[in-house]
Amino acid sequence: MMSDRRCIEKSAPIRNENFSRDIENVPETGCLSIIVLGASGDLAKKKTFPALFNLYRQGFLQPNEVHIFGYARTKISDEDLRWCICGYLAPGRGASAEHSEGVLEFLQLIKYVCGSYDTEEGFRSLEKIISEHEVAKNSAEGSSRRLFYLALPPSVYPSVCKMIKDCCTNKSDLGGWTRIVVEKPFGKDLASAEELSSQIGELFDEAQIYRIDHYLGKELVQNLLVLRFANRFFLPLWNRDNIDNVQIVFREDFGTEGRGGYFDEYGIIRDIIQNHLLQVLCLVAMEKPVSLKSEHIRDEKVKVLQSVVPIKDEEVVLGQYEGYTDDSTVPDNSNTPTLATMILRIHNERWEGVPFILKAGKALNSRKAEIRVQFKDVPGDIFRCQKQGRNEFVIRLQPSEAIYMKLMVKQPGLEMSTVQSELDLSYGQRYQGVVIPEAYERLILDTIRGDQQHFVRRDELKAAWEIFTPLLHRIDNGEFKPIPYKQGSGGPVEADELSERAGYVQTHGYIWIPPIL
Repeated sequence: MMSDRRCIEKSAPIRNENFSRDIENVPETGCLSIIVLGASGDLAKKKTFPALFNLYRQGFLQPNEVHIFGYARTKISDEDLRWCICGYLAPGRGASAEHSEGVLEFLQLIKYVCGSYDTEEGFRSLEKIISEHEVAKNSAEGSSRRLFYLALPPSVYPSVCKMIKDCCTNKSDLGGWTRIVVEKPFGKDLASAEELSSQIGELFDEAQIYRIDHYLGKELVQNLLVLRFANRFFLPLWNRDNIDNVQIVFREDFGTEGRGGYFDEYGIIRDIIQNHLLQVLCLVAMEKPVSLKSEHIRDEKVKVLQSVVPIKDEEVVLGQYEGYTDDSTVPDNSNTPTLATMILRIHNERWEGVPFILKAGKALNSRKAEIRVQFKDVPGDIFRCQKQGRNEFVIRLQPSEAIYMKLMVKQPGLEMSTVQSELDLSYGQRYQGVVIPEAYERLILDTIRGDQQHFVRRDELKAAWEIFTPLLHRIDNGEFKPIPYKQGSGGPVEADELSERAGYVQTHGYIWIPPIL
């Protein structure tokens, strides 16, 4: 197995010849072992195992091929783990009366191994039980597939990956592939991310590493490429000649709620903006890729990130909600922002002069995530309707997934007056009875299939950290202070003023209302 020790140049995206071999030479059928490390933790119980169950229910995981192994330090039995997981496999999303039977069948696929994350003993036991499963399945040569899902803190990634490489990489005649899924946050700044990438890169090829960002698995995020590149009328409009500004917004109506200690270590920029919102920005701003191959798509995303100019201090507003430091796990003098609004500018032919307004915050007066593309005013407006608002193309990521276009229409009646309305594709109404898969389901299935399109490549991660590291260091050093704001409010007024200075025009008197089903 080749190690990726090469220096990654900013202008040269990674290309790994093993990537195509990894996909093409391993059959889609055969023995599949899914190993969830950190199996007793919240992430595994609330996200990973439910996603695996839904893939199993839908037939993407075949009981005669797959076995699931949990690994953690907690000393529990197979039955204990199954009992812990069972409560999170709740009916819903179209579940039928067969749900309970399906849960029992799924839980029988799960075995548990107890061990530490930095010694060989537990991983040797894990290797033994995986190998026994593969032999029992009569796996053909070259068909063994091992997926290791690290539902763990990044601090233990290097030791865990070393144990996997030394103890659990298949060295038998069965061959096949080994893939590693790692969760964010992947580092805290450029230096720590590069160090972590180097440590893991010495053990596994880039084609084996799947850096997961669950936002890339969301249905409406995945729709971005189709909307932009499969519809003729968007092509001539999607540029600086027609678009005034782009907003990418993430709002939560609750605070840290028991995660204060974890959140305070990272803050809203690392937790949300540097990964989730920046990934969305790339899909909004990228050029058309040569094809839908994962490397072609990720090449274009890297080009966007490398075109982002340094963030100006005057184009950043930070906030911290009142009562944040009341959490006993948060220092009284914490400088960690719980809200951030900032302007990113892309220096290329398509987007020169168009501000990308990224906004994320906790403990606000609403919960939503959306992309809002605001078009320029109509020149020579004969209807004098500019005060009613601009045309906007809005993609509501959550909740109430929808795509709608705000536009001006004639107010019904005898007078020639205008009103703002919308062309609306609300998923709950248009696709009634269609189950929208959870992001983790899609991404785990992509990992099994060897499709890295919706995962973050190493040079992409590096370029993202280059954008934010200078600002983050100033915040960490106390040079940039957050503005207090009340819980349940819209955030500090300075954040709205920044958006207005960037050119965003607020629509007054119009509210999009999701259809009642």
